[in-house]
Amino acid sequence: MTALLRIEGVHRVYRLPGGGLFAKPRLVPAVNGVDLTLQAGVSLGLVGESGCGKSTLARLAMALERPDQGRVIFQGQDLNALDAAALRAARRDFQMVFQDPYGSLDPRQRIGRIVAEPLDALLTVDKSERLSRVAEALGAVGLRPADAEKYPHEFSGGQRQRIAIARALITRPKLIVADEPVSALDVSVQASVLNLMAELQRRFDVTYLFISHNLAVVDHICAQVAVMYLGRIVEQGETRAIFRQPAHPYTRALLAALPQPVPPLPGTRRKRQLLQGHAAIRPVDQPGCALAERCAFVQPRCRAETPALRPLDGRLVACHRAEEI
Repeated sequence: MTALLRIEGVHRVYRLPGGGLFAKPRLVPAVNGVDLTLQAGVSLGLVGESGCGKSTLARLAMALERPDQGRVIFQGQDLNALDAAALRAARRDFQMVFQDPYGSLDPRQRIGRIVAEPLDALLTVDKSERLSRVAEALGAVGLRPADAEKYPHEFSGGQRQRIAIARALITRPKLIVADEPVSALDVSVQASVLNLMAELQRRFDVTYLFISHNLAVVDHICAQVAVMYLGRIVEQGETRAIFRQPAHPYTRALLAALPQPVPPLPGTRRKRQLLQGHAAIRPVDQPGCALAERCAFVQPRCRAETPALRPLDGRLVACHRAEEI
């Protein structure tokens, strides 16, 4: 199977404001040594709490930011080693759908121009092909060619997100990075947008890197999942296997926090294994497991030694005690 996207040893550190002129800068690792591979045709969901680094990793994958260390390799090319012209050419094959269907569309532009924006920036096409591609993209997401003449305010939130998806599709990309694409929508609208994305995945053979804090959404659309906590991947593998039998305490806590049927369905009762406290900012050089202060299974080794992401029962897991718990 072909690796479409490889993220290798990527770090991204931010400096916190304040501290005084002569104070040592406080550095926070938003992404801390992440390795991740997306196979062509196999969509991957990236899940975790808000602030765990998911969106930063998405921007790094899209070459919207440069990593402090590591490489982002798309179709065999290190994106951050390309010159401006080569990166522009590479962008034809990867696009992004953002979280906010209201803020991501320019209210002053007609829909046709918004949808054609990547086409105009990345490809050279004549007017007739431009119109044809806009109509095709709108039709693919369930809108009419005539909608190209309208403005964003004439559409609902769900329709606006369909427009954003049409804009991402217009260059016929191989990869779409979707950063919380349904979290700003009403629950009643989310299902229709997710079903659309699943249908487009089959129709256009597109691969998704799907960023979400909603595990049910990822379970619906992604064959693979990576669980992220404070800048690190703590568990990764097949979505169904991990969600049915998680190995990492953090993954277990995420799943335990999901709403349960009352009474629970036979065979689905889970022991509530919620974490205590909140995720705390950790210095770049602090050793040990980032979950140690919140984990019920913590031992002295957990605070002294950072667990490596290692194979276990068909997945990767970063926990010293995964076999025991």
